[in-house]
Amino acid sequence: MDFIATLQADYQSWYDERGLLLVILQVSLLAVAAIIAWFAHKYVYTVLEERLVAAGKSVFRSTLIKFGQRLAFPLSALLAVMAGRLALNWYGVTTPVLDLLVEMLVALAIIRVIVYALRVGIAPGPALKAWEQLISTSIWAMVVLHLMGLLQPAMDALDALAFHFGDTRVSALVTLKVIVLSALYILLALWVAGLVDNRLRQSTHINASMKVGLTKVNKVLLLTVAILAALTEAGLDLSSLTIFGGALGVGIGFGLQKIVSNFISGFILLGDRSIKPGDIITIGDNFGWVRELRARYIVVRNRDGVETLIPNENLVTSEVINWSYSDRKVRLRIPVQISYNDDPEQAMQLMEEAALECSRVLRDPAPVCRLIEFADSGIALELRVWFTDPQQGIGNIRSEVNVAIWRAFKETGITIPFPQRDVHLRQLDTSPVTNQDHRSGA
Repeated sequence: MDFIATLQADYQSWYDERGLLLVILQVSLLAVAAIIAWFAHKYVYTVLEERLVAAGKSVFRSTLIKFGQRLAFPLSALLAVMAGRLALNWYGVTTPVLDLLVEMLVALAIIRVIVYALRVGIAPGPALKAWEQLISTSIWAMVVLHLMGLLQPAMDALDALAFHFGDTRVSALVTLKVIVLSALYILLALWVAGLVDNRLRQSTHINASMKVGLTKVNKVLLLTVAILAALTEAGLDLSSLTIFGGALGVGIGFGLQKIVSNFISGFILLGDRSIKPGDIITIGDNFGWVRELRARYIVVRNRDGVETLIPNENLVTSEVINWSYSDRKVRLRIPVQISYNDDPEQAMQLMEEAALECSRVLRDPAPVCRLIEFADSGIALELRVWFTDPQQGIGNIRSEVNVAIWRAFKETGITIPFPQRDVHLRQLDTSPVTNQDHRSGA
């Protein structure tokens, strides 16, 4: 209440000594400063937006420009207010309102910088961007109430709005503290988790599965500690959450079985390292490489650019083909038939040479061709080639080798036979049957 008392004394002094004109003058300067700050903010924001587009993919420049965008309004308003305060102080007028506005604008600039710095440390996303503005505004509102000396009266008024739940007293103040502190602590926890994740990604001594596992465990622990710390700081008795914990257990038992199963299956996959980011897998009709391992699912991207989210439980309980589990070498079989009039040994040599024309086919082990069987329509051959990049596709390498084989066969005159069938026509006896024949047959 110090600010209110000072403000009343100053305004009473102005009214007694210099009249109402000084009050009107200060309010007018505030209005002019606000207009100037608004136009300056719009201009600076537009200029920075153009530079942000020009910066392209430069992360450092983009971050600095976004810092400038968040500081454009408070700094523009701060300069305008300080200019007005300097002009009034020059004529000996005390300016408690302008002094307060200077502190408020400085606090706003600092809060925006800190909150955005925390968000930069977390994985970017639209949800975090929306929460950034809400968190900044909430913290700044409490700082403003503190500067005006109204924070404690406001807290007392909110604490008076309460109801009793058994032996537990729940007030509007406690609820607000839980919400604000939870948001703040969760933001800090996600920021720390982001820093740990970045350090783990840069480590060369930890495999990919262990990195994902440590990131998940670290994130879960930090979020748990953040929520418990927020509840404790808000003054909420944790023993009162026993009923809620029991209800949560019943909910998990009945309605959240799949969620918990997928969550635990995710840790099983990380523990046995059967599937890692970058592996090429086939599960059901889905073929692609693993992009991410999440708490509830994995992200598999196929050659068409389509990303499929597969629940972790399916990977544990279903048959999965991991093309790169222990070795990224994959063998491809390409069947070809030739006519019985052609030389199979020559065709086998041409097929092996044609396979080497494909850059993705390995030279060691070298391509090899086998005579499989003497089929109905021709001699069945099978070319077997090895390659190490199944994530680049299998159909394209098959097509490239088949085209090379077709070209080699065409140059040497080797033919690929059509399906052949021998059809024998039998002439049926069409002589008329007499009644005597019928009678004799009877």
